[in-house]
Amino acid sequence: MLFCAPGVYRPEADTWLLKRAFDGARIHRGGRVLDICTGSGALAIAAARAGAAEVTAVDISRAAVASAWLNSRCRGLGIELLRGDFEAVLGDRRFDVVLANPPYVPTPPGTHTRGSARAWNAGPTGREILDRLCTRLPRLLSAQGVALIVHSTLADPDRTVGLLRDQRLKAAVVARSQIPFGPVLRERAAWLAAAGYIASDQNREDLVVIRADRTRA
Repeated sequence: MLFCAPGVYRPEADTWLLKRAFDGARIHRGGRVLDICTGSGALAIAAARAGAAEVTAVDISRAAVASAWLNSRCRGLGIELLRGDFEAVLGDRRFDVVLANPPYVPTPPGTHTRGSARAWNAGPTGREILDRLCTRLPRLLSAQGVALIVHSTLADPDRTVGLLRDQRLKAAVVARSQIPFGPVLRERAAWLAAAGYIASDQNREDLVVIRADRTRA
């Protein structure tokens, strides 16, 4: 059981899909792992337990960083926790594995985002963080580094793959899962349908994990 302070995103289907992709990726476990948008720290903890030499976890939320710190320390894991925007706090550091579960839910214009909503609200296209992540990723990966990113098909996986390939990364969807709409999507289903993201009678979403490999230094 993971502790989540009020306003912190609890591990959900996307978290566990990303963890399964990480577990099945046969990635060298002795390297440096970065967990972007760590939330409760679930993925950072999984990486540390899998044998990573170093794990760094980043989140913009103070409550999330505090929750991840408590969860990792209670398990005797020395995970480095950084609070802030990932582009601002990581500088020129590079990692062998990057895991990311960023906000990706398309959000009506003018929506005020606070508390736990920061974990899913991602602007009208769902890509406010995803586009920046795809552009920055080559500078985060070490030679032969690997990234795994999870998001909904509502946020356009083809664009993610295309942007990563534009950055000279090898990229493809490596895992999928279909789940019923949760409370957030049920609440904004009418807007999503009107905006053309879903069919009017749709009540399930597809999640994907996209893998990106850096094939040259």
